[in-house]
Amino acid sequence: MDISEVVRRTGVPASTLRFYEKKGLISATRSTGERRHFAPDVLDQLGLIALGQAGGLSLDEIGAMLSPTGAPQVDRNLLMAKADEIDATIKRLRAMSEGLRHAAECPAPSHAQCPTFQRLVKVAAAARLKQGRVTTPGAGKPKQMARGADAANSH
Repeated sequence: MDISEVVRRTGVPASTLRFYEKKGLISATRSTGERRHFAPDVLDQLGLIALGQAGGLSLDEIGAMLSPTGAPQVDRNLLMAKADEIDATIKRLRAMSEGLRHAAECPAPSHAQCPTFQRLVKVAAAARLKQGRVTTPGAGKPKQMARGADAANSH
């Protein structure tokens, strides 16, 4: 099928298809007049690329898992590492959500009097420091430190 058919069937822009071809993620043959033609399995390859991107993989990581024929050669260790990253992100976001809900519903007369809110503020500040996002006064760049921190959010 030609590039316009692939675009129509997948919604992937022609410029993206050309970029993927240039990176070696998909391949096309050229006919007379230099029109690109793709094998029907390009639709599956584009699905694998979309799945990998949705899972947080870079195009280089995805490319390393595609054989020259486009068949997947799954790097199980990489997928496990990505799954662990997603789990950690979910844990942090769940803690953040619960903390925000607590702050919104807290019966204390002032958030300054709420021990849970004060603990959340301290945990958030520590997490920023560990992620290297805090700048010191007068310094232009954040300090880079080790990553990761979990929020405590129980009363």
